[in-house]
Amino acid sequence: MGILNSFSLEGKVAWVTGASYGIGFAIACAYAEAGATIVFNDINQDLVDKGLASYKEKNIEAHGYVCDVTDENAVNELTKKIEKEVGRINILVNNAGIIKRIPMCEMSAEQFRQVIDVDLNAPFIVSKAVIPSMIEMGGGKIINICSMMSELGRETVSAYAAAKGGLKMLTRNIASEYGKYNIQCNGIGPGYIATPQTAPLREKQPDGSRHPFDSFIISKTPAERWGSTDDLMGPAVFLASAASNFVNGHVLYVDGGILAYIGKQPS
Repeated sequence: MGILNSFSLEGKVAWVTGASYGIGFAIACAYAEAGATIVFNDINQDLVDKGLASYKEKNIEAHGYVCDVTDENAVNELTKKIEKEVGRINILVNNAGIIKRIPMCEMSAEQFRQVIDVDLNAPFIVSKAVIPSMIEMGGGKIINICSMMSELGRETVSAYAAAKGGLKMLTRNIASEYGKYNIQCNGIGPGYIATPQTAPLREKQPDGSRHPFDSFIISKTPAERWGSTDDLMGPAVFLASAASNFVNGHVLYVDGGILAYIGKQPS
């Protein structure tokens, strides 16, 4: 196999959760360009329809389904449906996620549980649903969308950081437990990415100056910019392809260098 051919996803079925827009949409588009058949789900029909329209604009024939990935019965039923209507799942990307920016002592236990449910329990549920078939096929790829908060803490994101830290360890455990079946489970840890979810943090101030959080991120990032969803496409294809067959249990941080950087020294 030539080196470029090792990145091909021809003949593969890739399921990306929560991929109607944003990071999941970009990853799914990259997989389609690499040759994969795309399956995605979202929480309601409106989002699925918008996602299908977006894929159509890019001439991608995607298969969209409504599914709450925190509902184990619904996930199990959808897994069977995908296998029947599209094919067995070779690649799973656990992308669906939420964040609640609330100081910890102001956050209710229910709000904390909601974040843990979507950002940590759901990847467990969906991975558990697809792994048996991957074992039967002789292998598969699972990519969990982690975060810099898998490594760092920050004000107002205690639930998100707890979930993403747990997701990093779930990634390692899946690799440890199922690597013998030729299943590779790795993570991608995006830095601060310009998406609709982060748009409020990048809005200009009334005087035209940068949002304080925007300035903070630029100052902490050696690349001196926010990432784009395009920055995640190459790493996602690598981790889904034969090029990464001996890479297992790792999180690839695509963060512009934030985790390597202590900050500018004073002049």
